[in-house]
Amino acid sequence: MSQPFYFEPMLENPTALDRLDLRFRWGSYGIRVLRCHLTSFPAGTVIDFHHHSEFEFHYIPSGKGKVILDGVTHPLQEGMLYVTAPGVLHRQEADEHEKMDELCLHVDFVRLEGSPLDGDAGIESQAWGEAWEIAEADACIKQLSELPQLPAFDRQEAMKCFLVAFEAWRDNQLGQYTIIKQSIIQMLLRTIGAYKADHQGLDLPARDMKSYRYQLAVQFIEDNFRRPLTLEGVAERLQISSRQLQRIFKEQANISFSEYLEQVRLKHVCTELLQTTMTLEKIAEKSGFASSNYLHYVFKKAHGVTPNRYRERLHG
Repeated sequence: MSQPFYFEPMLENPTALDRLDLRFRWGSYGIRVLRCHLTSFPAGTVIDFHHHSEFEFHYIPSGKGKVILDGVTHPLQEGMLYVTAPGVLHRQEADEHEKMDELCLHVDFVRLEGSPLDGDAGIESQAWGEAWEIAEADACIKQLSELPQLPAFDRQEAMKCFLVAFEAWRDNQLGQYTIIKQSIIQMLLRTIGAYKADHQGLDLPARDMKSYRYQLAVQFIEDNFRRPLTLEGVAERLQISSRQLQRIFKEQANISFSEYLEQVRLKHVCTELLQTTMTLEKIAEKSGFASSNYLHYVFKKAHGVTPNRYRERLHG
């Protein structure tokens, strides 16, 4: 029994994606999708020599035939792909006795004026990863321009992204544009992978783990200071030892974990004293202190006055 055609859902409307005005920014490039469809060449069909001003990506999901690139004839079979860069003359033929299906993507790359990292928002944009997207897009498009003019096997299953994009359009759910955009980008990246099995990506940004763990601990304290917190409990949350966490606080804040926790709680106490008329007992309970007596002791030690005197000065 023959296997069902993987792209059969697209047969309902094989040119559906062609009707979409798909254009988006990727890094420093504008990507305009001119065609993205499934087509079929009956047995013996010849598409005579022609070229395009944009990149054309050809994927063969079933059938067989041949393509002539730069005067050289290459056989085509199910599971293969090839890329024709702008200006590359090519001729396609389906087998004399067997039809050949093709998934076709025409993409125009437009170098955009001005980087997303330019201007006052540049540093902020870089912090959100745009520098890495720019670098990846640049590397991808450069490598696409350098691909050899010959077919390769679709080792990274780039053509499956056509069905992902089609189903996103068909289902018409929130996020369909993002899914289609990501599918197009995946086609480009996976096509490169078909030619370069060992192509290496960029060195992604690595975290300073001490700073990262410190920020996680600080955020957890800020969110949960009202509850009983211990060095051991927070360290367990971060999956490190309490000794490691204590050392991180000493290195990052020059104070101990307990001192930092106390500072956060006292800051909240000051706010409550200023903005409310709650009793010290209630403030102690809301701020994570075991009792109002202990809060009284800690507060006077930190601020040089009692909580009540602090409140009187503020309202005096």
